[in-house]
Amino acid sequence: MSAIAHRHIDVDGFNVFYREAGPEDAPKLLLLHGFPSSSHMFRNLIPLLSERFHIVAPDLPGFGLSDMPSRDAFSYTFDNIANVIDRFTEVIGFDRYAMYVFDYGAPTGFRLALRHPERITAIVSQNGNAYEEGLSDGWNPIRAYWQAPTQANRDALRAMLTKDTTQWQYTHGVPDASTVAPDGYALDDYYLSRPGAHEVQLDLFGDYRNNIALYPAFQAYLREHQPKFLAVWGKNDPFFLPPGAEAFKRDIPHADVRFFDTGHFALETHAADIAAAITDFLAH
Repeated sequence: MSAIAHRHIDVDGFNVFYREAGPEDAPKLLLLHGFPSSSHMFRNLIPLLSERFHIVAPDLPGFGLSDMPSRDAFSYTFDNIANVIDRFTEVIGFDRYAMYVFDYGAPTGFRLALRHPERITAIVSQNGNAYEEGLSDGWNPIRAYWQAPTQANRDALRAMLTKDTTQWQYTHGVPDASTVAPDGYALDDYYLSRPGAHEVQLDLFGDYRNNIALYPAFQAYLREHQPKFLAVWGKNDPFFLPPGAEAFKRDIPHADVRFFDTGHFALETHAADIAAAITDFLAH
């Protein structure tokens, strides 16, 4: 088993924390986490893949141990998050790579694919949505904020940033909640509790509408370039529904779509199954 290195790197003045493992001459795999997590969510997956892949898992801007500059100094949009991660891949020498995208990692990673289709060797989407039919009613409070960005509607979303809600995101849809280690949601709550973190996340809730506006462009990329594509989906996800996973087949007929009896954070319960699926998929 390859050792995991924990590193910081300067990306044009932005400090990015990342985890790295695997042989440098192995196929490259970029892991992009989601809300409200960090690269810590890959702690169980990385050891299972590190013999076969050169893996890098950064913390997105504003998340984990990467910089969280003030909102005056950095505009928290998904375009800007993608800008930093795009440059991060260039700084570390990831010129051609497969991507594992989850939740917020999906609109980040799909932006990279739009900009540099020649760099993407394959995509693994774990509850990483790109179709409107994948959005559940759980998005309705955020939709209300998009339609009327009032302070009242913004404040209503603060309930999504509480400790109880974070724990619920990890355990909802899991047949036996005791199988979900508390480490992940406890660490996420710690990061969310930092001064200024709630406003950062509320900004991103508001900007998420621009991800949906890009869905047609993401889908056009998939149709035109036909990347190797694997969807590994927690079928009980309260935010991203199974039809969103099936929809990838509309644009990539050869897409491999697999469902697991778990929730949003599928790696908490099915890391070994997902690692096996990735290894099998990328080996062919």
